[in-house]
Amino acid sequence: METNRRRALGKGLEELFGAEVLDIETLEEQIVADTPKEEIIEININELRSNPYQPRKVFDEKALLELADSIKEHGVFQPIIVKKSIKGYEIVAGERRVKASNLAGKSTIPAIIRDFNDQEMMEIALLENLQREDLNPIEEALAYQSLMEARGLSHEELAKRIGKSRSYVTNMVGLINLPDSVKELVIAKKIPATHARTLSKIKDVAKVEALADRIINEGLTSASVEELAQDKSFEKRNKMERHETEESKTYKYIQELLCEKLETKVRIRGSKIEISFADLDDFNRIIEILNIDEERL
Repeated sequence: METNRRRALGKGLEELFGAEVLDIETLEEQIVADTPKEEIIEININELRSNPYQPRKVFDEKALLELADSIKEHGVFQPIIVKKSIKGYEIVAGERRVKASNLAGKSTIPAIIRDFNDQEMMEIALLENLQREDLNPIEEALAYQSLMEARGLSHEELAKRIGKSRSYVTNMVGLINLPDSVKELVIAKKIPATHARTLSKIKDVAKVEALADRIINEGLTSASVEELAQDKSFEKRNKMERHETEESKTYKYIQELLCEKLETKVRIRGSKIEISFADLDDFNRIIEILNIDEERL
């Protein structure tokens, strides 16, 4: 019986990664649906430890407190998923719920035990964080890199799977090239991701750090940093000959800004703007960002 269930869950994970768009919600819903109620058990929070593949290192304290308040009032709606370890359990998905439950004064949390292998644990943790959490730019970059390496995906393939543009994925992964000192500034939100992406294309570490200092001390705009980085003294990591008109450069810049703001794939073709969305919830999220009054549609 357990072998059949394990096989079914394994198939579900493979189907998830073979899907057009990766969706952690689908996987968790499938696991919950395939689990008899008597197998959803209460586990002592003290027996839980973080997934070793958890990409998130910094959790938003305010968001955790808000979730803790909700748990105090309503309890934990969605069971976490754990894997039995030598001592206690490793959290496969739901670490944020565990931390919030702890803040809420709970001693136990509902959980489903599943026997995932290490690669599956990594992939689920990465997806959960990418789709449900507000990862800082460096964590997001590392998550993309790990997913591509684990599944053998190109930037283009990963972009399609997560509903982003290829340039967005490429630019984010490029942040891994930043010096550690500048990465820390990005994590601390002292340097915006837009500025950091420009810095990541510069090869000379000393010049990257110097320009990072100017961003902080002079409050340079993204456009100013981009202009400064065009100076011939800044050697780029990947030199490419480009033959673009001023109009296409403008459209490309606007397109990348829209991709970043809406966190989805945006394409400008001729006189049309195409905005991609994964489902109704994602559509509503974009409508909210655009500040559109749905009652007037």
